[in-house]
Amino acid sequence: MSVQTLHTPRQQSRLDDERRAQFERSGFLVLPGFLPAGLVARLKPEVDRWVDTGLRARSIASVLDPAAHGVPEVMELDLPAHGELLAHQPLLRIIEQLMGPRFAFHHMHSDRHAPDLPGKAWHHDYEQRVQSERIHSMVHTLHYLDGMDPDMAGLAVLPGSHREIAEKDARGHLGTEELPGEVYLEELPPGSTVIVHSALFHARRAKPDYPGRPRYFVDASYCQAGTLWPPVKPYWREMLARARHRRLGGPEWPDLFSERHFGDYVKPE
Repeated sequence: MSVQTLHTPRQQSRLDDERRAQFERSGFLVLPGFLPAGLVARLKPEVDRWVDTGLRARSIASVLDPAAHGVPEVMELDLPAHGELLAHQPLLRIIEQLMGPRFAFHHMHSDRHAPDLPGKAWHHDYEQRVQSERIHSMVHTLHYLDGMDPDMAGLAVLPGSHREIAEKDARGHLGTEELPGEVYLEELPPGSTVIVHSALFHARRAKPDYPGRPRYFVDASYCQAGTLWPPVKPYWREMLARARHRRLGGPEWPDLFSERHFGDYVKPE
């Protein structure tokens, strides 16, 4: 099944009952053209800097070998527009309606996907060391700065799969093949955001015969309060401290960057 748009007016931050129920049922919400054009225009050169100057590579190295590389000098949220994006008020108000008023920022990724980048197999991103329940919500906000068109890699999602108790790679052996009941997103206007429940199985499906344009992509995740979440970056305390220092949450979201939502970091095996 292919979906081109699920209509959401730009900057609408109040969801009706039908939209909230749709998210609960399907596990995803599409917000076409959600981000302001000015914010998108400031984000894109930051993504270029993040990729082209080696900041992204150094950030990854700090995760893979923290003893050798330490804390990155620059993190995604240190970039002005990226920090603004993760605490974008209309976005946080939507997340509040999906998860309740108490939630925290978890982590952020930023990349410029090359046209020939391979796809990413079916997986989910729910951060739980033992996948045993789905009582507490976690969401990933997938921001497509240039939108998506049919010449780019598209996003496939499997509605309802966020209710399953499954390991992240339980469908990884399927690669990026089309699955019964999937929704495939391949046409979105610039500044579009897709919010997915982090336990929702999804895949990036490449189109090697249609190289198209680079895909500017920023991904930020948030977790519901009420349980301890495992951090995914060894320097998570410094990350949250920098966000607090920059006052990214503002007075309306004083708990957004609190350490009390997280347990100890454990390096994946």
